[in-house]
Amino acid sequence: MTDRVIKRRTILAGTLGNALEWYDFAIYGFMAPILGQAFFPAEDKVASLLAAFGVFAVGYAARPVGAILFGHLGDRFGRKPALLISIISMGVTSLAIGLMPDHSQIGTAAAVVLVTLRIIQGLSVGGEYGSSIVFMAEHAPPARRALFACLPQCGSLSGFLVGSALSAFIAGQLGNEAMVGWGWRIPFLFGALAAVFGVILRSKLTEPPGITRLDRGAGLPLVVALREHWRTMLRLVILMMGGGIGFYLMAIYAASYLTEQMHLSTAKALEINTLGLLAMLLVTPPAAMLSDRIGRNPMLYGVAIGGLVLGWPLWWLMHQDVFVMIVAGQIGLALIFGVTFAVIPAVITEHLPSQIRCSGASVSYNFCLGLFGGTTPLVATYLVARTADDFAPIYYFMAVALLQFIALLGLREMAGKPLPGHNGPAA
Repeated sequence: MTDRVIKRRTILAGTLGNALEWYDFAIYGFMAPILGQAFFPAEDKVASLLAAFGVFAVGYAARPVGAILFGHLGDRFGRKPALLISIISMGVTSLAIGLMPDHSQIGTAAAVVLVTLRIIQGLSVGGEYGSSIVFMAEHAPPARRALFACLPQCGSLSGFLVGSALSAFIAGQLGNEAMVGWGWRIPFLFGALAAVFGVILRSKLTEPPGITRLDRGAGLPLVVALREHWRTMLRLVILMMGGGIGFYLMAIYAASYLTEQMHLSTAKALEINTLGLLAMLLVTPPAAMLSDRIGRNPMLYGVAIGGLVLGWPLWWLMHQDVFVMIVAGQIGLALIFGVTFAVIPAVITEHLPSQIRCSGASVSYNFCLGLFGGTTPLVATYLVARTADDFAPIYYFMAVALLQFIALLGLREMAGKPLPGHNGPAA
């Protein structure tokens, strides 16, 4: 098999595999207002929505555990098994959610089953992203590492985009009553079917060079990572916080806010969300290529400053009654997050040594997204309800952007340099 065929297959499996898996995981967020009615019926709509977002957060809380499990698997037994098992489990749980009875059929047991399935999905997706960006970065030429490493992120965004677009289309065709009754099942069943294609793709992958014989005598990869590289991992978590919080503020919370508070239809809110995700997807590869040319640090400094300066005005636009202004605010935020996610995958892989790279990348990323990203819709809903200030969520994001700027100080530039071996550079 030629190198060109291997690289083409690697890119396809890394990108499309992520798209399929993150589609399955993300559609719960898009369906949250409807799932709240189906599984957590309550007279108070805010209480119902909080319950649905609570289960969304539970899936994210499970991600660090999945990162540990799959990171260990990837570091000890190879990147391919970790990627293959994660997509299989995601497809099976998506099928189960699409077929399961709701509260009207089996009462509170439905909520218990839903929580269990979301935990399994959280474990699965927890091992997906870290393993896939490591896999892609290790296959990449140094001069194109950010581009290769961002492709799983493009796949993730594509999964979110397809999930949002398909959910908007189904909601527009069926209407709210049918969506609450049975229409919400369709996106989950479609995701289960698509996962089969992902399994076929990943079964044909080859390991990156030098990963066929892994060092199994240096101790548990996670223990080594936490003992010897905890400062680097902490810095990486902080650098990812702005993108994680901002993304879920835009992609998940805003969709519900537009329907519940701005009184837009579900279809219209998801259309706006889809446009934001599309803008984010389109800016990611060019931003990654620019990062390969000028470095990671200038891009990340620009993101942190942009979040501080532009966060409030863009959020203000999203609170206007004019459709074009709402879309402009959504797209503006999306461009900031797109640059973040274009650069961060390369930064993660470039600051962790090979023998703990999967564990370090997966745990850092999923600790950040599990503790901060996945809880963002819940925190934002609570902050608005508690303070009666619709701008409270963007103040939260701006504070994190300031932390991100501080974390960048002293970060070593690694663009174009070889990936570290057993002794990674200090961040």
